[in-house]
Amino acid sequence: MGGYYGAVSERDVVADVFYGTDYHSHLGTRRGGMAFWDKKLGFKRDIHNIENGPFRTKFEGALDEYEGTSGLGCISDTDAQPLLIYSKLGRYAIAYTGAVENQDELMREAISKPGTHFEALKGGRVNSLEVIVHLINSKPSFMEGLKYMQERVRGSASVLILTDEGSIIASRDKFGRTPIVIGKDDYGFSVAFESFAFQKMGYETYRELGPGEIVEIKSDGIKTLLPPGKEMKICGFLWTYYGYANSTYEGKNVEVMRNRNGKLLAK
Repeated sequence: MGGYYGAVSERDVVADVFYGTDYHSHLGTRRGGMAFWDKKLGFKRDIHNIENGPFRTKFEGALDEYEGTSGLGCISDTDAQPLLIYSKLGRYAIAYTGAVENQDELMREAISKPGTHFEALKGGRVNSLEVIVHLINSKPSFMEGLKYMQERVRGSASVLILTDEGSIIASRDKFGRTPIVIGKDDYGFSVAFESFAFQKMGYETYRELGPGEIVEIKSDGIKTLLPPGKEMKICGFLWTYYGYANSTYEGKNVEVMRNRNGKLLAK
């Protein structure tokens, strides 16, 4: 699976992103990473292997090296995230959760065109996020690129992008299979896979994105770039297996749903 956490604020968000990302540790065991943006310093990003040690111990000793009024973190069960990208859309950090079932097809199509390449990983694999980035960068704006990516990916891809202007663009996958929940405090907004993560940071639940919805999040407000679609196919395993007991998806608390399922099974 995997999880993500982001924050955009008038104050420093390093602690929020660090702890918020760590609260998603039950969703991934391979790689953990964070990226921050500061108006004076620009981007700083680090990724660590968390197969032999938890996310918190890999990062907490170096927290004083980070600064930023916006940032995002990712716990991944697959490849290294977030990636730092330089393209015609600008410089940005990107993370996602989901599964690109037609990755090989999209790669073959991409490399058939001159000048396209992907980094080869161990065993000849390619980071799925690179394929997603290629689709996004093929269009003239983030909104158009994310919409195109949603249309081309078979499977699921919910994406967070930290831009070089300090905003976060959040795009929930086409059928809402994985969640994106937004929290709010007096200084700005947070965005997460698990709602309990930002509640522990003092944010209150603001709203959830609908299927296929794309928004841009700044410290002073949220702008809808693409309204939500009508068809919802959220993953039922969020309530029965993946989700943390304190979390709520689509207005339904995980622990409450598990108790209801238990009563039904008992019958």
